[in-house]
Amino acid sequence: MSVPGRPRDAAVHARGMMAGMRLVSLLPSATEIAYALGLGDDLVGVTFECEVPARYRSGTTVVVGGRDTRGMSPGDIDAYVRSQVAAGADLYTLHAGALAGLDPDLILTQDLCRVCALPSGRVADAVDHLGCRADVLSLDPYTLDDVLESIRAVGAAARVPDRAEALVDGLRARLAAVGAAVAGRPRPRVAVVEWVDPPFGAGHWIPDLVDVAGGEPVATHRGARSTPTTWEALRAARPEVVLVAPCGFRLDGAAEQAAAVAGHFPQAQVWALDADGLIVRAGPRLVDGAETAAAILHPGAVPPPHPEAARRIT
Repeated sequence: MSVPGRPRDAAVHARGMMAGMRLVSLLPSATEIAYALGLGDDLVGVTFECEVPARYRSGTTVVVGGRDTRGMSPGDIDAYVRSQVAAGADLYTLHAGALAGLDPDLILTQDLCRVCALPSGRVADAVDHLGCRADVLSLDPYTLDDVLESIRAVGAAARVPDRAEALVDGLRARLAAVGAAVAGRPRPRVAVVEWVDPPFGAGHWIPDLVDVAGGEPVATHRGARSTPTTWEALRAARPEVVLVAPCGFRLDGAAEQAAAVAGHFPQAQVWALDADGLIVRAGPRLVDGAETAAAILHPGAVPPPHPEAARRIT
């Protein structure tokens, strides 16, 4: 899971042991993990998309920039991403000078998705070029269990393994409580739409969330990358509930898109979800996503979803 950077010398090691580590997070989910582990004060660099907690940018350097896609339609965003990938261009920009000036001990990155963040290979090359002595930890979870293990990996790399163990134990307890609450109930067929133009059936850890919530995931790619599909294929899966959770969007944006595609599923309940907050970022808030999905699929078995988490469209 990790890509080692240059070995740190004794002075850097001692600084980290005595005064906390200097952390740089190059993806939003890693930033959320760091804060959940009580490492917010150690974060010296983040990306322009990191947003939890909201105060994160106070005194924190933004070391990764990218195109602001607000105001672009899903189809326009897809076309832009495809053109960049076809040209071999990066979707994100690493501000190397800012990174070097931060003198980090640990950099958190990923290889899971080029659309989500810089790949770790580019980061490791930059670290070598800049002469940084930072360790580079790549977080690449494909399942819900992988996500929980990535929290442990961050805790170990940041020398707070006990905090990570306690956090993971708490998250697993909440997942178990959801599973117990919906056990024995009929499991509705659930399609999660991760993008709408073109439509993508959900992959990675999202089918695991549906399982925990008491649903039967359909038209998914369990433990694998999501891929484009068609509305005809999604309808053929006969979903009873459709959860629209487009990557990169919060609830209002998801609701707007869900309303536009609800006509494809006249026989199903269609809900919009706060995708970035609950579904697509591989961090602790995925458990909130499982709890929200359970509230949608089994009303009365668990508390109702927060109004800013989910909205019924049809």
